[in-house]
Amino acid sequence: MGNVHLIPIGALLLAARGLAAAEQKAAEVVLVADTRNLTGVMAWWANLFNESHFYYALLTVVVIPVAGVVLGTAADVLMGRIGINLKSRAVLEG
Repeated sequence: MGNVHLIPIGALLLAARGLAAAEQKAAEVVLVADTRNLTGVMAWWANLFNESHFYYALLTVVVIPVAGVVLGTAADVLMGRIGINLKSRAVLEG
């Protein structure tokens, strides 16, 4: 009865060994983008992904908020021109 507490520890170590083996197999996977049919900005973006995942992620993190601000501002200007006022919360009935 004194060695019963070793069973959970052994199970934990066995699971850790299995995860380590799975991690070694996962390291063999290579992520690349297929650039054969791409041109222009799409080809550049895919080549950046293939060359450096870090720079690709960094550029993506910068581009997405900038695109959101540009598109949001354009939508605000467009809605202002057609008469939708989002700066006022008053409801106009009539």
